[in-house]
Amino acid sequence: MAPGVELGFAAAAEGPGGAWRLHSTYFPSKVGGRPAWLGEAGLPGPAALRCGRCQQPCAFLLQLYAPLPGRADAFHRTLFVFACRGAACYRLAGPGGPFRVFRSQLPRRNDTYPEEPPPEEPPPGPAPAPPRRLGSGAALCRVCGCLGPRCCGRCRRAAYCGPEHQALDWRRGHRRSCGQHAAGDDLANAIPEHNEFLFPEYEILIEPEEPEFPADSTDDEQGAEDTSKDAKEQEEAAGTADETFQSLDEETLEAMAKHETAEEKIFQMFKKQVAAEPEQIIRYCRGGEGPLWVSGENRPEEKDIPNCVCGAKRIFEFQIMPQLLNHLQVDSLGESIDWGTLVVYTCADSCGGESEYLEEFIWKQDYSMGCTL
Repeated sequence: MAPGVELGFAAAAEGPGGAWRLHSTYFPSKVGGRPAWLGEAGLPGPAALRCGRCQQPCAFLLQLYAPLPGRADAFHRTLFVFACRGAACYRLAGPGGPFRVFRSQLPRRNDTYPEEPPPEEPPPGPAPAPPRRLGSGAALCRVCGCLGPRCCGRCRRAAYCGPEHQALDWRRGHRRSCGQHAAGDDLANAIPEHNEFLFPEYEILIEPEEPEFPADSTDDEQGAEDTSKDAKEQEEAAGTADETFQSLDEETLEAMAKHETAEEKIFQMFKKQVAAEPEQIIRYCRGGEGPLWVSGENRPEEKDIPNCVCGAKRIFEFQIMPQLLNHLQVDSLGESIDWGTLVVYTCADSCGGESEYLEEFIWKQDYSMGCTL
């Protein structure tokens, strides 16, 4: 990806078989469905893809194709993000928790993909079913598309990442088809494209962020100052009118007003930056401009971001915006999956080889009380 901030937008696959660009051969950036694995060796196993809170399997959330120019060993490079399906696991902000992030990279000459770029036209014939195995021979879970070391004890052909997805697939119909077809009957053993565990699938389209016009900045700054001034005046008026604050000393009241004013200013800056492209779901700028925070609270300090296993520091690479939630169909009457922004930090040296997926670091920031889009 080029220097400067780049934005990602969710786009539905167009027309019948339009999801052909979302297969591994085309090095996609995408949301939901099953992961389109880049490297075929060293995939993260089931234990590495469990939620850090409830220990249930995480679902594939998105992947971003982000090769590094000038790095022969990272000619192909993709970041994979996984997220828990349990809404209760999103109550706390901070590191890790219900998320997992992995990085895979390959040189241009490798054992999986041709050196020439993939064709821009769809392949002939019907769209292929989700793969049961990678070219390396690794079996994939029928439900989530992740590594599937467990197999059905009856037919020995259906692979799963663990007992949870084996039970889900059994209820969804494997109990009726198990052992009913010959071993070579690929059509009968085909994996359904969608199931209730997967997030809805979209392509991610990348575009550069258009810079702001300098002429607008003065008015915007004045507007932000006016907003802050109004908020402060309202707080002071409320503090004077409400007798419950009489027991608080003047310094405490002033500190509270300043804090709320600062929070409002940060949130207004966030909304102003997003307003030009309100549908953005990704902001990408590896090692450059930092994240766009939704709050002054719960920001990681340098000591909160662990170094990579190679010893190098991790740097900001991209953030996932709250607008993605609109595409995931996760709203419910009770508790829902939610975040203000998700910030991904990756190894500054982008270490590693062809035969491994390396875990990276993600930080969840929530909105401050009273600040929502």
